[in-house]
Amino acid sequence: MKNHHSDKRQRIQCGIAMICILMTLFGIQAAESKDSAPVTGGEIKASLYATPHHLNPAIQSGLATAFPGAQIFAGLVRYDNQWNPHPYLAEKWDISPDGLTVTLHLRKNAVFHDGKPITSEDVAFSIMTVKAHHPFQSMMAPVGKVDTPTPHTVIVRLVKPHPALLLAMSAALLPILPMHVYGSVEKVRDHPANMNPVGSGPFRLKEFVRGKHILLEKNREFFIKDRPYLDHIHIKIINNLQEESMSFEVGDTQLMLSFHNLKKMRYLSMLDHTVTLTDAFKGTGPIGWLAFNLRKKPFDDLRVRKAFAYTIDREFIVRTLFEGQTNMETGPISSHSPFYSKDVNLYPQNFKLANKLLDEAGYARDANGRRFAFRLTYIPHKTGNFFQICDYLRHLFLLKLGVEANIENPETFTEWAGKVSDWDFDVTLDSAYNWGDPVIGVHRTYFTSNIRKGVIWSNTQGYSNPVADKLMEQAGSEPDFRKRHALYGQFQKIITDDLPVYSLYERKMLLIHHKDIAGFGQSIWGVMTPLDNLFWKGDTP
Repeated sequence: MKNHHSDKRQRIQCGIAMICILMTLFGIQAAESKDSAPVTGGEIKASLYATPHHLNPAIQSGLATAFPGAQIFAGLVRYDNQWNPHPYLAEKWDISPDGLTVTLHLRKNAVFHDGKPITSEDVAFSIMTVKAHHPFQSMMAPVGKVDTPTPHTVIVRLVKPHPALLLAMSAALLPILPMHVYGSVEKVRDHPANMNPVGSGPFRLKEFVRGKHILLEKNREFFIKDRPYLDHIHIKIINNLQEESMSFEVGDTQLMLSFHNLKKMRYLSMLDHTVTLTDAFKGTGPIGWLAFNLRKKPFDDLRVRKAFAYTIDREFIVRTLFEGQTNMETGPISSHSPFYSKDVNLYPQNFKLANKLLDEAGYARDANGRRFAFRLTYIPHKTGNFFQICDYLRHLFLLKLGVEANIENPETFTEWAGKVSDWDFDVTLDSAYNWGDPVIGVHRTYFTSNIRKGVIWSNTQGYSNPVADKLMEQAGSEPDFRKRHALYGQFQKIITDDLPVYSLYERKMLLIHHKDIAGFGQSIWGVMTPLDNLFWKGDTP
């Protein structure tokens, strides 16, 4: 990332007061030539790897929910691809000099899909819902209360400064819910409206058939004039990578998200009608890792976790399994983050030390040279390199440590998420997003207070370290970038020493679309942002 971009990001994330910022949404223009004037009409068909549990991002994280959710629900702020915030439902905002009060001034022309006006009460309700139910507990933890002095004025009162608050107001993280539909915060988690939501975003839900598709249609009462350009976004649920790739190749779909299968991606990128964006999801900071269940033997013993770390060759995974198309990750914070530190234990491969640690932990080899067995699971969607990595680890651990990894193959994402969130696992290979700022996407994995059974991508490892908790508390509310960077440096050392998870690689996220679609690549969130600016160039298909 260029230096001036990093500077902008640091100013945003460090909570420097932005007084009375007023920008028009038309500052976010399509990255096309001047002769590509927006065309109204048409449909985009996209593929999605998994059926979301529901369509409410206020209580569920992940791309499968956030992609359709950010179209159905509007947020308060939207971000461009240079980390700059722009007005959305909030047309301007003020931040007090002490960083403890954020005043939002709402649009007066915004209505929900059922015609009811959006008021400050809906915004307050949504913030408190996210605070109560979202897996990222730290994201809204600093919010003490929300005042609503007028129907279009919201005052967020914080108990401590929150450098990432504006980022957390993106639609994928803080969708504005209709209070008149849900009634109370306590009812949101199990409310039937999560399956048939009423939002205020650029698209309405027309049909949601689990396992098949999500059909979105144009919201003709959208509060941004002449948006969206498209009539429909049709999201097809396609779990099979071969089927998904073929669907894109023959034109049955025009938008595809990919993570790992490099051969497929290389082939598709060579097609005449294909555009591949490599940095469309730059805000997410995805890290692939091994996560240990610290409640269970043998992984309650740090020596065992360190033995695994000293056995794995991350360079081999990146160089061979990913053919050098990704990067190693060495700790809990993405290497693309301004808070990243490489001053941590890198665990160079050392089989002698690894075996010594297992001996010291009391796991001696038996007559057959075996020490113990454990279950190794992984997210099943678009498995590609996930299974290859598991298979590599299985052979490596058995050959070098005498440890048997029994690979579990969950059939669906839901099956995997259910087992891990209920703590019914030994070790899982999966990934998590940094979500732009450690307060949003990193803290939730390590805070003791976020050990929450039944909530995926929380602290499912059961990790608890009071020193790490304190460092996260301090860094999460420190407005000075240098001090914050130093605190996160200490935090990264502790996590890589304690190893509740062992970071392996940067999980590449690619966005592949038909060359005649304009408007992609305008946000740090990829498709987890309103797609009201997409249009077909020329005649719509």
